[in-house]
Amino acid sequence: MKTPAKPRARRRIITLIATGAVVLVLVAFGVYGLATGPARPPEGASPVPTAAGPTVASSPSISPSPPMPGVPPVHASRDPETFAGNVAHALFTWDTTTGLMPLDYTAALLDVGDPTGTEQAGLAADIATYLPTRQAWIDLRQYATTQSLTIDSIEVPASWGEALAQAHPGQLPEGATAYTIHGTRHRQGVWNGQTTTAERDVSFTVFIACPTGKPCSLLRLSQLDNPME
Repeated sequence: MKTPAKPRARRRIITLIATGAVVLVLVAFGVYGLATGPARPPEGASPVPTAAGPTVASSPSISPSPPMPGVPPVHASRDPETFAGNVAHALFTWDTTTGLMPLDYTAALLDVGDPTGTEQAGLAADIATYLPTRQAWIDLRQYATTQSLTIDSIEVPASWGEALAQAHPGQLPEGATAYTIHGTRHRQGVWNGQTTTAERDVSFTVFIACPTGKPCSLLRLSQLDNPME
């Protein structure tokens, strides 16, 4: 049996009226919101500022921390004596207050090491004997300890000629030479609020290679205070 047309028409009208009422309610609330602005915050709550544009969540204002300084690179040179002096200063110049560690200073010296990589492991072991251990570094940092070097003399040791004569063909890289350095190690720190300094004579030999037309590279280091003479 067919549903009478009039009841169907009434239901359609009721549905349209209900839908229209919902739309009117939403529009009314929208207009009311635009007219009155945002709702007031609860009693005691901090008011939230409004902006003309879209609201963007802002992160707390944090001043960027300054970048930690790096270890200055060892200055390259094609002059053997100049390069040996640059290595000496890089080896003895450090600052425990910068946040850097001994391995950072080691890396700077390895950057000018043997480009073939043959001597890198031995060179890293040599450098470690010149720098404080990690724990000693942490202890020295409590006293804001810094170190530098004054070079008193730098010269090719007399016995280097004999070493070259005894070397087998291909045993030494092209342009290999050695420089023995005598100098004064300076340390400065703070003890009980007072600046204190200490000086110590040091001597060592730097073994380098300076191929024709190319920058010098660092091969090895002698034991501290046991240089080639």
